[in-house]
Amino acid sequence: METRKVQLSGGTTYTVSLPKAWANEQGIEAGSVLSLYPNADGSLLVEAAAERADETRSASVDVSTSSDSAVRQRVRALHAVGFDEVTLVDASGHGGDRRALVEDTVAELSGFELLEVTETRIRLTNLIDAENVDVRKSALRLRLVTLAMHRDAVTAVVEGDAALAERVVDRDAEADKLFAMVTRHFRRALTDLHEVEKLDHQRDELFEYYYACRQFERVADHAVKVARFALDPDAALPEGFADRVVSLGKDACGVVDEAGDVILADAGVEAAHSALSSRDELVDAIERLDRDLYDHDVPGEAHTAGLLLDSLRRTAEYGANVAAVAIQQVSRQELDFDRAAPASQ
Repeated sequence: METRKVQLSGGTTYTVSLPKAWANEQGIEAGSVLSLYPNADGSLLVEAAAERADETRSASVDVSTSSDSAVRQRVRALHAVGFDEVTLVDASGHGGDRRALVEDTVAELSGFELLEVTETRIRLTNLIDAENVDVRKSALRLRLVTLAMHRDAVTAVVEGDAALAERVVDRDAEADKLFAMVTRHFRRALTDLHEVEKLDHQRDELFEYYYACRQFERVADHAVKVARFALDPDAALPEGFADRVVSLGKDACGVVDEAGDVILADAGVEAAHSALSSRDELVDAIERLDRDLYDHDVPGEAHTAGLLLDSLRRTAEYGANVAAVAIQQVSRQELDFDRAAPASQ
């Protein structure tokens, strides 16, 4: 760290000298333009090369020896870390199956589109700019989708509704797509100050939204797992178990919903503490019910019920994770407020 003394120039302008070594490394000279980013915490970030705001992040990847699974993973990763243009190169030629695979993968990623396909190249481009993205609203939407999936999944299992279970499984793609978009812009914001400015959230806020969305996406995954029991003809539940599952499922969703309100709707730290308390009570109830299954006469039913209870417990734990980061958020905001408050005279 280096320190500088503020000078008053011309009676109206404050000036601060730049470290010479840093300026030389960045190619800064008289007349160079710098970007300044004042932050709520009192810091001022200085970025050289203001023209970077319009830079396009491009990548060209040789996939000639890659498996289909590796190609799919690579495209998802390039989207997640923030590339705007991606070219997949195969000198031996892309087969029809490879093109279909890339098309299906791109359909799962918000903003990415198939721009051009030739014999040896597949070009992808991003069409969504951060200025058109509302991370908070995306998180709200993701919570709405995942909790609806979870409620429908429990209903499908209890009522044996295969059609409803299929809809839950199909809707997981929407949850994954929302989470992929939040992940992309959070990752870009870690290395690009212009992205932070466009998203209109500080990095710590973006992390809190990203973390909450990660938990919501996991809830969606367990909703799918629960729904699949309704599609398995061998997955029977013990008699009299249904009402208890419905009640526990409702309570698990309640933990996620209440915790999410703190981060997404400024519900107050009391809601986060309440969510954690509800999680503890729910886990105790699930463990008691799980112990009751030890003596069940039909091992297959007990096994299915145990797996179902595990998904409900994990859902509550994901809600507790949101509550924990919500308490951190409130604590951070209190610290930011103290820093911003004027000193007493």
